[in-house]
Amino acid sequence: MTSKTESVEPDEIELGAVLSALADPHRRQVVRDLVNDAEGSERSCTSFGLDLSKSTRSHHFKVLREAGLVHQVDRGNRSEVTLRRHDLDARFPGLLALIGSESDG
Repeated sequence: MTSKTESVEPDEIELGAVLSALADPHRRQVVRDLVNDAEGSERSCTSFGLDLSKSTRSHHFKVLREAGLVHQVDRGNRSEVTLRRHDLDARFPGLLALIGSESDG
């Protein structure tokens, strides 16, 4: 069974919340990886190679979801995330391109 986790409406995505979420390097890495994936890509939360505890990873994905950066779908014992590319491009043109061009270091 698939259930979608609630997220912010597109017109409610706030720049402050987005920038706050992106201030953390782990969360920025997740968004950068999604930006550089094919459009519409869905990835498991464990596929990003974050060397963090499960609870810390869950917290980071919650922050990204609540800021409006990702959609999260729960599938049994795993979660999949998708970048809200169209919503973010419409709300903050150029932001995702900037994040995608950032180096890892």
